[in-house]
Amino acid sequence: MPIFQSSTFAFEDADQGAARFSGKDSGYKYTRIANPTNAALECCIAELEGGAAGLATATGMSAISTVFMTFLGAGKHIVSTGSVYGPTRTLLENELTRFGVESTFVDTSDVKNIKAAIKGNTELIYIETPANPTLSITDIAAVAKIAKEAGALLVVDNTFCSPLLQKPIKLGADIVLHSMTKFINGHSDVVAGMLVASTLELRNKMHKVICQMGGTIDPHQAWLVLRGVKTLALRVKAAQASAMRLAEELEKHPKIEWVKYPGLKSHPQYELAKKQMSGPGAMISFELKGGVKAGKTVMDSVSLSTLAVSLGGIESLIQHPASMTHASMGPKARAEAGISDGLVRFSVGCEDYDDIKADLWQALDKI
Repeated sequence: MPIFQSSTFAFEDADQGAARFSGKDSGYKYTRIANPTNAALECCIAELEGGAAGLATATGMSAISTVFMTFLGAGKHIVSTGSVYGPTRTLLENELTRFGVESTFVDTSDVKNIKAAIKGNTELIYIETPANPTLSITDIAAVAKIAKEAGALLVVDNTFCSPLLQKPIKLGADIVLHSMTKFINGHSDVVAGMLVASTLELRNKMHKVICQMGGTIDPHQAWLVLRGVKTLALRVKAAQASAMRLAEELEKHPKIEWVKYPGLKSHPQYELAKKQMSGPGAMISFELKGGVKAGKTVMDSVSLSTLAVSLGGIESLIQHPASMTHASMGPKARAEAGISDGLVRFSVGCEDYDDIKADLWQALDKI
């Protein structure tokens, strides 16, 4: 696919220009509105997700903001996973409240909590599964049924799984979103987002908003993500295989308090994970005996893995959510969401398994 690195597109004559802006001619006119490279990426991810149409965005947060700005407004209500990506919750609590939007955050791994939180003005049910960073899992099909009964739309953040491991639209979701910065691109060199809608009508509603808000992806970004998609299966399967082995070994390690990984039988939603996902993924959360101090020692002692936020790249990344990605939530919200101060999030990369383990084990020895 070529990179159409152009901000604008020439018209054959004034009539064609007018026809394109009126919608009678579907040709391209301006990259903020549409671009051939971006369209190729949108079609690609929509097909992988089993959706009707995609909408590429400049960042993952741009995708999230577009959903909220499209379907929420003064007097509207959203029910969300409590343990959600920190800036997602901060956007709802600190910014959209200024415009009269109400938010309720619950543990969505128990669908009874969602039912109890729904109000007459609930427009969206927003879930992350597996959740960031607790890796709790929510039953998408069950929540889709609840949303339909309530007349609300179900939005699923599928970033941790990618369409390779989970297809929420096939389970009843209305909209799926991704930070394509993560597994879909997979090379830690692009920030980008994607929305996939179950119907063209929903996609068009969001497209109007993003055109006005200006969160469009750049065509060079889109081309780089298309490059990344080509190795999605290879990367995810390699990282997942190492993550499974690593999680099993971490569970036995004397300095580990607990491990959360969907592939472990000890995971509270292990059976649901097997049913809903085609693989447990490459994300592990764990806590060390010795709490925050021990966690800092480990993070400061790794050499192969990189101490950095983000996830889903070819390199292994380690970080501390309470002081980094989820710091903006505040201690009370983190505690309610199950994000303990000692939780360490590990994104397993594509390095050789023995090298990943040796690096982490030597860091654990420093405690």
